[in-house]
This record gives sequence, C-alpha cells and structure tokens, in this order.
Amino acid sequence: MRTRSTPKRRRRSSVAVQRAVLGAPAAARLRAWALAAARPGAEVTLRVVGVAEARRLNRAFRKRDYAPNVLSFSYGPGQGDLVLCHPVIAREARQWGKDLSAHYAHLVVHGMLHLRGLAHARAADARRMERAEIALLGRLGFGDPYTVE
Repeated sequence: MRTRSTPKRRRRSSVAVQRAVLGAPAAARLRAWALAAARPGAEVTLRVVGVAEARRLNRAFRKRDYAPNVLSFSYGPGQGDLVLCHPVIAREARQWGKDLSAHYAHLVVHGMLHLRGLAHARAADARRMERAEIALLGRLGFGDPYTVE
C-alpha cells in the first residue's frame, strides 16, 4: 500500500540578543538581520559588548590582544554565538563615513555567514563571502558595504 510522504518541516531559526552596553540598534533589528543570514534551524546568541569583554574574549579564544568588531563562535552548523563590540563598530562607522545601522547589519551578516561555514582567509573564499554579504544586505535594503560613497 502506498503511503503519502509528509513534507519535512523547516525548523525555525532562533536568535537571542543580549546587551552588555548601550548604543546598538534595537534587538528586533539585530535579530532580523541575523535571521536573514541564518540557515534553517540555526540557534544563535548575539551579544553586544564593550571593549574590555571583546578584548578578553579575543585574547582567550583567538590569542589576539585587541577588541575586534565581531567574533563568531561556531558550535556546529548554524549554531553558535556572535559577539559584537559596540565601541569598535561605532568608531569604524564614524571613521569610514558609514551609517551605524548599515555597518551593524554588515557585521551581523558577516558573522552569521561564518557560522554557516564561510570564511575569507583565501582570496576565492573572500570573494564568495563578499558576494553573499552583498546579496543579503541588498535584500535587507542596504548597499554594498565594500564601496565607498
């Protein structure tokens, strides 16, 4: 007897937002940007921190003694933590004449793509990742983050 197959349900992705500092875009915006770049079923914690925490995490896990704009920690396909350093992101946006929200969106998408396994150590991988970032940001209403206007 033939049975009907039931379609597989796509697991919903979830993004929990934590804030250790003030000044970042609203949690709903951060979550929306992360979900736009998430793979189905992703479970991510996105934390906005200050310089001291970002530097401590970078030193402990990457052996680099500075506060980066974003850190990603993958615990499996699409699973992990994103850490965004607000003071660094705000300073970069000012220095480069970028809108703060646009810079945040870029870094959230960038970090989420790392959680999906994309990298940028080799030139070909960097081009692939940049194309994905540009496409996702375009769908979110942002321009190419690699062009200077």
